[in-house]
Amino acid sequence: MDAQSYNAALTELRAVRDEIKKTRIALEKLEADRHQRITKLSSYSKAKAERIAPAAGLSVADIVALAPELALDALAVTSQTAPAQTEPSAPHDDTGQAAPTPTPASAPAEPEQTVAPPAPAPEPEPEPEPAPTARPGAAAETLEPRQRQLPSIPADGTGDAWFTHVPELASTRPNFTQQARSTVFLDTHTGILVHRNQTHRLDLGAATTADILTTVFHTIPEGVERIYITAGDPWHRDAHRYPYLRDAVAAWLSAPTPGWRTDTGRGHDRMAGHFIHARNPVGRYQRDDGSQHVEIRSVGEWFDTAADDPATIRDAFVLLWQALRHHWPDAVIMGSPSQTGRDLWTRTIPSRGLHADGFPVLSEELRGLLHATAGQGRNELITPPRVPTKLPQLVEYDRTFAYAKHTWKSPVGTPRRITAQTFASWTEKDQIRALYGCGHWQVRVTVPDTWNHIGLLPAPAPGERAWHYPAQPGTTFTTWAGGPEIHTALTNPIAPWKVEILDGILWDDGKPLDEWAKKLKDTWSSLTAQAHIHGNAQQARAAHLASRAVRSILLYGIGSFAQRPRMVTGTTPRAAERDVPPDAEIIAFDDQNITWLRPTGFSRDPNAHPEWAAAIWSAARAALLTQRHRDDNIYAGALHTPPGSVVAFRTDALYLTQPQNWPYHQQPGDYLLRGHLTNPVTAPTTEEELLTLRDAGRAALNPGQEP
Repeated sequence: MDAQSYNAALTELRAVRDEIKKTRIALEKLEADRHQRITKLSSYSKAKAERIAPAAGLSVADIVALAPELALDALAVTSQTAPAQTEPSAPHDDTGQAAPTPTPASAPAEPEQTVAPPAPAPEPEPEPEPAPTARPGAAAETLEPRQRQLPSIPADGTGDAWFTHVPELASTRPNFTQQARSTVFLDTHTGILVHRNQTHRLDLGAATTADILTTVFHTIPEGVERIYITAGDPWHRDAHRYPYLRDAVAAWLSAPTPGWRTDTGRGHDRMAGHFIHARNPVGRYQRDDGSQHVEIRSVGEWFDTAADDPATIRDAFVLLWQALRHHWPDAVIMGSPSQTGRDLWTRTIPSRGLHADGFPVLSEELRGLLHATAGQGRNELITPPRVPTKLPQLVEYDRTFAYAKHTWKSPVGTPRRITAQTFASWTEKDQIRALYGCGHWQVRVTVPDTWNHIGLLPAPAPGERAWHYPAQPGTTFTTWAGGPEIHTALTNPIAPWKVEILDGILWDDGKPLDEWAKKLKDTWSSLTAQAHIHGNAQQARAAHLASRAVRSILLYGIGSFAQRPRMVTGTTPRAAERDVPPDAEIIAFDDQNITWLRPTGFSRDPNAHPEWAAAIWSAARAALLTQRHRDDNIYAGALHTPPGSVVAFRTDALYLTQPQNWPYHQQPGDYLLRGHLTNPVTAPTTEEELLTLRDAGRAALNPGQEP
């Protein structure tokens, strides 16, 4: 580019800027007009929020926010469509006092402090689906965070009734073998399609769903059951037309597909309908006559592909399948890592012995409680003045295959309720044993007056699904946490926190995931070794991708045990908009159809075990703070760094202002040095800034490698 073309491009860019400004102003005027029309409609005595919502392209909640007088009608609709729930009350014992946890003998006792009532906080949700991702240039929408308090177990007899299992619902070993599906790998940017050992170059036109289905089935006449998109992200082609990527994805999936319709499921695979995700959506289709079924998926569910071609990615899946077959002779790679992980796990359920009848599923009430109170990985950005405005360095450490280190012990059996009174009646030895065991505890926590480091325990923060980690000295809050985190708060190397047990759920210790995780760890180790020693660069790369896929199988397999409430996506013709379910959220619409999303509660899933996911997530968060390397007799983690040197946590990663001499033996849970910026940098204040620095640090540490 020369100076003349550069100046011309700047002129064009300014024109785009001005057009965006005009469009944004026009959009704001249209939204204001819509709000006025909604307000006017709400004045009608028979107006109902569920009728106005689809006409406005908003959810019922949005309508109620604009016209509060419609709230009663909306609540009535919700109560008819959602299962009734008992409003939980705060736990208490007969004396009205919480039970203090034992103070370690080696630590000085904390002085008694006045306990303030917990501030209202939101109900969190450990959902893997991120919030809607705005496209660049989209106008930001400011919403006031809703304050909610975490749920408790009811103090009356109804709470005790939660501590049971669902009758005749348990995880059992399958008596069938999964059938492999004919799979192709397609780069929609280049048009390269790989099927078995053959490579084809396709003309995909605009790369719509109809274009892809028509072209692929013309090229592979014998039929295809799964199409992995390796590059090109065709669902983002029209992203500039929508305020959020999810809207663009929904429109792409729901576009007309002559000869095809949305799949309704088949056989043992009950997956039906599209899955709308901003980055890795799934489109499921079947012929109008039901003769063929196919799904379009993103390979990004399994690993980051960088610039890998479809042939290398296919080789990675072949290596993955071959490696899994060493441990599971009937292993089949399913559509997603989570599906594959759960299927492989069910094939490790014992056919004889203690758990030959399977692992029963908790009551819906306990699953709902765990869903609301057990967060996933810790994601926290610590900004100035808690860290220097100018960081001397930025160092990234990532715990290798971290969750695999925490699967050796998991909750089993019928859970027991441990009230504050019960906990207080135990000996200190029994209290410590309980906190070491598999439990989930409601606690009131006070940060020591002398504390000068990071927060240790998660607390509900304003906003859906949000957690934060209070660290201000003297702060008191009420939350739920797992045994590993409670133990860390009480025995950390700086100063013990004051923790009072309010209520708790305690299980027996078991090993339901141990065999599954060991086999996956062996598979991961084998593929990692191949990636390091293989003489062929393409095969080495394929082995590396396959090892990353094993990580995804374990990571997302654990997440799938959490079983969040099901969300169903549907489409209704604009002409029949009154048929949109009243509790549905409108997520996209065009001239022909309205696309909506609605919750349906917890499904009757025999493999729903949120207690396992919660225990692993708690242990992983605790290990980010402190973990011992026994062979080296060294402790690693955020609490073993100077105060003010921790910049961020991102699930398994830790960002610091100085390097650490922590051992790394390529074992699960070890801290791997992933990136290092040796010169001073401005402290990041947003996630985008952190990720930019992360990529720069990785590139600086390993030039020529992918970030």
